[in-house]
Amino acid sequence: MKTLNQQLAQYAAYHRDPRNVATHLVGVPMIMAAVVVLLSRPGFVLAELPLSPAVLCVAATLLYYFVLDIGMGCVMSALLLPALWLGAWSAAQATSVWLGIGLGGFVVGWIIQFIGHYFEGRKPAFVDDLVGLLIGPLFVVVEVLLMLGLRKDLAPAMKERAAA
Repeated sequence: MKTLNQQLAQYAAYHRDPRNVATHLVGVPMIMAAVVVLLSRPGFVLAELPLSPAVLCVAATLLYYFVLDIGMGCVMSALLLPALWLGAWSAAQATSVWLGIGLGGFVVGWIIQFIGHYFEGRKPAFVDDLVGLLIGPLFVVVEVLLMLGLRKDLAPAMKERAAA
């Protein structure tokens, strides 16, 4: 399994244009929240715990993030738990509301992404490696953390490997 730095470096190689990175700051969270919303139906109960496909997918994704980096796993947990709440709330609404939030966010998020990749002049990273779908949200969070002066330990390796 690749390390966090290796995953971020590979993803960063597809995201060098600042306009593309900016579109990802909006598009990736929209897509991730939309996927959680769409996977929040159907709900079921297992051992008296309310579950949905969203809960299972988020749990598996968070496990992967924690394996990559404990700190990033904690940050991603703090971001994905509200997405699960939004998904549960949306799933309890009328189907039109649930689909409007889920499909609307998904489509608009991808439109924003493809605009960014138009600027970049390069295809999205997930086309070459499906793990990029999981790394994209981490990349966005790392970019924000770096803007805030945090997790500077990830910046040199990311930029060095991306330039290689």
